[in-house]
Amino acid sequence: MPTSSLDLQATSEKQYIYTFTEGGAEGDATMKNLLGGKGANLAEMANLGLPVPPGFTISTEVCTYYYEHGKTYPSGLLEKTLPEALASLESTMGKKLGDPDDPLLVSVRSGARASMPGMMDTILNLGLNDRTVEGLAERSGNPRFAWDCYRRFVQMYGDVVMELKPVDARHEDPFEEILDRKKAARGIELDTELDTNDLKELVGEYKQAILDATGMEFPEDPLEQLKGAIGAVFGSWNNERAIIYRKLNHIPGYWGTACNVQAMVFGNMGESSGTGVAFTRDAASGENIFYGEYLMNAQGEDVVAGTRTPLPITDLKAQNPAIYAQLDDIRMRLEQHYRDMMDIEFTIENGRLFMLQCRVGKRTGLAAVRIAYEMQQEGLIDEKEAILRIDPEQLVQLLKPVFDRQQKEAAISEGRLLAKGLNAGPGAATGKICFSAQDARELSDQGEQVILVRIETSPEDIKGMAAAEGILTQRGGMTSHAALVARQMGKVCIAGCGDLKIDYRKGELHINGAEQVFKEGDYLSLDGTTGEVIAGKIETRSSEVIDVLETGNSEAAMSETWKIFNQFMRWADTYRKLRIRTNADQPDQAKTAIAFGAEGIGLCRTEHMFFGGDRIDSVREMILADTREERKTALEKLLPYQREDFYGLFKAMGDRPVTIRLLDPPLHEFLPHEETEIEDLSRKINLPLQEVLQRIDNLRESNPMLGLRGCRLGILYPEIPAMQVRAIMEAACRIRKEGHNIVPEIMVPLVSTVGELEITGEIIHKIARRVMAEQETGINYLVGTMIEVPRAALTSGDIAKHAEFFSYGTNDLTQMGLGMSRDDAGQFLPTYQNLDIFHTDPFCSLDQDGVGRLMKISAMEGRKTNPDLKLGICGEQGGDPATISFCHSLGLNYVSCSPYRIPIAKMAAARAALG
Repeated sequence: MPTSSLDLQATSEKQYIYTFTEGGAEGDATMKNLLGGKGANLAEMANLGLPVPPGFTISTEVCTYYYEHGKTYPSGLLEKTLPEALASLESTMGKKLGDPDDPLLVSVRSGARASMPGMMDTILNLGLNDRTVEGLAERSGNPRFAWDCYRRFVQMYGDVVMELKPVDARHEDPFEEILDRKKAARGIELDTELDTNDLKELVGEYKQAILDATGMEFPEDPLEQLKGAIGAVFGSWNNERAIIYRKLNHIPGYWGTACNVQAMVFGNMGESSGTGVAFTRDAASGENIFYGEYLMNAQGEDVVAGTRTPLPITDLKAQNPAIYAQLDDIRMRLEQHYRDMMDIEFTIENGRLFMLQCRVGKRTGLAAVRIAYEMQQEGLIDEKEAILRIDPEQLVQLLKPVFDRQQKEAAISEGRLLAKGLNAGPGAATGKICFSAQDARELSDQGEQVILVRIETSPEDIKGMAAAEGILTQRGGMTSHAALVARQMGKVCIAGCGDLKIDYRKGELHINGAEQVFKEGDYLSLDGTTGEVIAGKIETRSSEVIDVLETGNSEAAMSETWKIFNQFMRWADTYRKLRIRTNADQPDQAKTAIAFGAEGIGLCRTEHMFFGGDRIDSVREMILADTREERKTALEKLLPYQREDFYGLFKAMGDRPVTIRLLDPPLHEFLPHEETEIEDLSRKINLPLQEVLQRIDNLRESNPMLGLRGCRLGILYPEIPAMQVRAIMEAACRIRKEGHNIVPEIMVPLVSTVGELEITGEIIHKIARRVMAEQETGINYLVGTMIEVPRAALTSGDIAKHAEFFSYGTNDLTQMGLGMSRDDAGQFLPTYQNLDIFHTDPFCSLDQDGVGRLMKISAMEGRKTNPDLKLGICGEQGGDPATISFCHSLGLNYVSCSPYRIPIAKMAAARAALG
C-alpha cells in the first residue's frame, strides 16, 4: 500500500483519515469495513491508475466513536488531523478552501461498507460563499457556472445540514418550490435556461428561506461548512430512512458509515462537461451491454434525483466518441478486476473524464442470476462463485407472476394503455394509486395492493416503496433513486414516465393527451418489463419458470430464463449437503413440491385433513363423545377418509420419505362457534343443543397452546392415535403392494418428557404390527418426535432412546422459548426490531442465539445417545436462508419448507455448504 506523504497521525495514535489520489492511496478494496464501500473503491481505482479526483476518507471508526461518545469526535480530529488532511489535499490541487481568488471546492459524501443508495447524505460544491463564488466565476471565465454551483450548494447544505425540508409528503421540497416559481416567472422549463442573474436571485431567496424557517444565517466560513457537512454525514447514519433501509436489508447498525471528502470536478461548466451513472451490464435484465445514463451541463445529483430525464449512455458514443471509448475501456477494466457487474459514476469536466465512484451494482433478481451464469460461462468466475453470488431470495423474482397476455392485449385494444416509461424493474403489478409513502404504507397494512406514484422518489419514501407492489415516477431514469431502490427490493418499477402530470395537493394524476383524471385509490397496472402504464386491473399469470415446473410447458422450457434457473438448480444440487423436503398435506401440494425438487415431506399436518365435506362432522362427533366407545364409533367413520388421504399422499411421493405428524391442535379448534352451526351439529349427531353447548364449554381452555393437545391428547384418548396409525399403515401396505418402497415417518407432537414418547410409541408399534400382520406386508417405518418444547430440547439425550428422528418444530419452539405468541407479537415486534432488540422477526428467521442454542443442545445430546438419529426442521423458518445456513452448521439431515420456497432453500443450502 503506498505511504502517504502526509503524516496524519503520530505513529502511536490511531489513524482515522486515509488519503487517495490518482496513482496511489492509503487503502484498497479490501478495507470496506474501515473505509466504507465508497472510500475503499475510490482507493482501489486510484491504485489502478484511473482518473480519480484526490481526497481523503474519514473512517467508519469515527462514526462508531461519534455515537458511542454522545456525538463527539476523537480527540484532535477536528482541531489537528482534519486540517492536516485538508492541507495535503490543497497542496495536491494547488488551491485552497476559502481562497477568494481560486477556491478549492469539495464534495462530502457518506459511504457505508454496504451500498445504501440515496439513504444517507451528500453535499457538493462545499467551500462557496459570497466571496469565493466571484473567484470561481473569474477563474472559470463562466459566471453562470459559478452561481449555478453556489445555488446547488446552498440548497444541499440547507437541506442536509440546516434541515429545511418539506412539510410533509404532499408538499414539494421548499427549495424546489422556489426554483419552480422562478422558472414559471421566467417562462422556462429547464434549470439550464436560468441565467446568471436568476441564479444570484435564487441564492438569496434560498438563504432567506433558511433564515425564516430555522432562524440561522447560512455559514460563510468554509471550514465551518466542512465541519457541519461531516457532522451531517455521520448524523445521517441514523436518520429514519437509513434505519428502515438497514432493517430491510439486514445491515447492522453498529457498522457505521465513513465520510469521503473529495476535490470537486464540474459537469456543469457547459456543453463540453457532463455527468453520468452507468453499469457494466444491464442492471434490470443482466444483458452484457454497457448500460447507463448521462446529462451534459449537469452535476451528479441531477441524474440520480430524477429532476431531469437523462440520455442513454449509447448517445454519448455519437456525441463524444473519445470519452465514450475511454469510459468503455474503464468499464471492461473494472469488470475484469472486480469480476462482477459494477455501478460507476463519472464526470466530464471540459472534455476530461474523471471517475467518482465504483461499486458492485444493485440488480434485479433476474439480472443477478443471468450475470452470474454468464460470467461463469465467460470464465470470469467458477460455478461455486456463481452460486455464492446469488442471494437465494433473488430467485423469488424468477417465480413472480406476469400479466395474463390476453387480458393485457384486451386492455390495450380498449385504449387503456396510458403511457410508457423506462422499464426499471421487471414484473407485473396492479394496485391502487397512492401519492405518498405514508398513504401507501397505511393502505398496504389494510391488505390492499398499492402502486406508489411520485414525481420522483426520495429516500424519505423508503417505507412506501417497501409496502407497494409497484413504483411509478414522472421523472428520473434507469439510475434514479426509484430505479435503484426498486431493483434492490425486487419491486416492479417504471421511471421517467414524462407523460404523467402529478398534483400532490389535489391528489390527482393526469396523462398527457388523455381526458381521464386518476385519483388516489384508482387502479393502475404496471408492466415493469415493457415500461407500459395501463389503466385498471389486469390479472397475472405464472412466470416461465413456474410454467415449466407446474405444467411442463415446452415453449417456456425453451426460454433463456428457464435454462439459467435450471442450471443453478443443478449446481445447487451438486454442492448442497442438506436434503430439501416440503410441508404438504394434500397430493396436489406434494406433486407441486416434487416439481420444484422436493425430496420428501418433512411435515404433514394431519389436522388439515379433518376439514371439508362430511368428515368434519365425524371429527366433531368424536370430540363431543361421552364414552370411549362413542369416540371409537366416530373414529371408525374417519378411518376411511384418513386412509385415502395417506394413500394419495404416498402415491404422489413415490419412494420419497413422508413425515406425518399425529393430531396436534387442541380439540376445541375443530368445533363450531356460530349459533346456527352449533344447532346444525346438534341435529347431525343427535344430541340436545344444551348438552352440545355444555360439552363445548367444558373443552374451552384458558391457554390452549399449552393445554390438552399433541401427545397429551393421544395419552388421554389412545384411540385417536390408534386410528391415525392404522390409516397410515394400511395406506402404506397398499402402496407397498403396488411396488413402492414408502417409508412412513410417524411423528409424535409436543413431547416434553421421554415417558410421553414411550407411551405413544407403544401405541404406534402395537397398531403397526397388527396392520402388517393383517395385510401380510412388511413396512419399514420410523417413529420420532417433534422437538418444540424447550424441556424436550434439553433432555434430548433421554428422548433419543425412543426416537429414530427429531424434527424441530421451530414455530412452537420459538413461541415457548421466547415466551411470545406469534399471533400477538405483531403488536410489539416492529418496535423491538427498530430498537435492535431483535435484528429480524424470530418467527421468520430463527433466533439463533436462543432457540438455535436449544436446537444445538438437542442435536448434540440426541446424537450422543443415538448416532443414527435423523434430524430435520419443519417450522416456518425452514425456508429462510439464514436459518438454513444455521441448520447446515448443526449437521441436520434436511430442512422442510413450503413448495414454492424449495428453490430458495436449495440455493441457501448450497451456499451454506460452500461457506
